[in-house]
Formats: sequence, structure tokens, C-alpha cells
Amino acid sequence: MPVSTWSITEPQKLAFEAPVTSLRVRIVGGAVNVVGTEEPAARLEISAIDGPPLIVTQEEGVLTVTYEDLPWNGFLTLVGGKKWRRSAVVSLAVPTDAAVEVGVVTAGAVVSGIRGRTEVRSVNGDTALVALAGPVRAETVSGSVEAQSVTGALRFHSVSGDLTVVEGAGESVRGDSVSGDMTLDLGPAGKPTDIQLATVSGGLAIRLPHPADATVEANTTSGTVSNGFEDLRVSGRWGSKKITGTLGTGAGKLKATTISGSIALLRRPPAEDEPRAAEPTGKML
Repeated sequence: MPVSTWSITEPQKLAFEAPVTSLRVRIVGGAVNVVGTEEPAARLEISAIDGPPLIVTQEEGVLTVTYEDLPWNGFLTLVGGKKWRRSAVVSLAVPTDAAVEVGVVTAGAVVSGIRGRTEVRSVNGDTALVALAGPVRAETVSGSVEAQSVTGALRFHSVSGDLTVVEGAGESVRGDSVSGDMTLDLGPAGKPTDIQLATVSGGLAIRLPHPADATVEANTTSGTVSNGFEDLRVSGRWGSKKITGTLGTGAGKLKATTISGSIALLRRPPAEDEPRAAEPTGKML
């Protein structure tokens, strides 16, 4: 299949007749917005661009939007210390089943409505992930990641960026960071969830549905703990502290570890329309 190539130097819209099964976007500055659509064709709009041209290629179902000097491999390590004089605002609509890869430097990214695999790498840019059904991997140096209504398995890695999960309903959430905080608000109980979080100095806050089914093991070396479940036990008075126990059948798994950060395990009320007094006291991190 021949390769189609466009060099974009000014705001422009493109429609692609050939099927798109995979999307790869890498930009510096500005913003990227990717949305899934039931339409078979993909659409691209570049509403602002400054600096070198963006190169758009389509080959065998793979649509790529990037600069010639911005590779995907080693993305987080290659671009961190370089000064880039460019920016672009890019919006794309692609089939919902497409696989999506987005890399941004000092730029924001939003990915929504995708059922295929999603991977986002960010250097100093905030990321929003909304209504994603496929497996999700987010890596960031210092930008934050917010995942809302993500039902696929979520993997998160960060140096100092924060992770916030809203209405989480995925089969698993695994996150690690150096100093970034991780806050999870899980939706009403459905299937058992495997949660594994680890950080050096970041805080961990997890709000579980009620009733919850999980085997819990949370510990901090020097931070504080807050526990909103009577069935869980807090041990340790000086230095290291642990929260352990079983909720419900224990079918799910919650493991949270931090060295100097605090840990808070909070409980949703049995139903959202019940009095909020049913929630435990304590503050979200």
C-alpha cells in the first residue's frame, strides 16, 4: 500500500478515506485532543501551528502526526533537557477500536472514547483520559494524569506527576511514582479489582465502594494513615504503620506502599443518595 504524506505548516483540516487502525501523535507545546468515533474514516484538524512543519503520514492503517526530529522510542529521556521552539494544537477523530499512542512535551493531551489500546507519554504536560475501554498506559515526568470512567486495565508511571482516578471501574490499577500523589475514587462494586500502588514520598488516597471485596495490605514507613473501614486493622505506633485485613469476600486485591507519604483508605456511602455522614471522617490527600 502506498504511503501518503503531508507537510503541515499552517492551520489545516484533513479527512482520510483509507481505514485507520492505529494512531501515533507526538507534539511539542500546544495540545492534543483525540476522540473515538463510530465513523470508519479519520479526521484531523490542526488549528494552530508555530515552528517547523508537522509531518502527517498514512501507511497500512497507521496514521502518524509528528515532527521529523521527535522519535517515540526513548521519548521521555530524549526530550527532557532540550529547549523546543514550537507548538501545535491538534485534534483527531479516529475509529473507537483504533490503538492510540500520544507523546507530548509541555503540552496537554486528552484522549476519550477509545476501545483499543491507549498509551500516553508526557514531559511536563497534563493528561486527561476519559471513557477508555481498552488497556491504558500513562507515563509522565512531571505532568498530572486524570482518568475518568476508565474500564480497561490502567498502568501509571511517574517521577513527580500525580494520578487521579475518578469513577474507576477497571479490572486493575497499577501505579508507581517517586514523589507524585495517587488518588483513586473507585465506582460501585462490580468485578473484583486488583490495585497495586507504590511511591517513595507521594501520598496515597483510595476511596473504595461499599460493600467492597478486597484483601488489603497498605503500609508506610514514616507517614500517617487514615482508615475508614472497621474490618481493617491499623498496626504500628512509631515509624512504620500498616493497614491490613479483608473486606467482604476478599476477591479483589489492594496493595499500597509508600516510604514517607501518607495513606488514606476511605469508604463510599452505600448509595450516593444516602446522607454523606455515612462516609468516614478524614481528608482526601
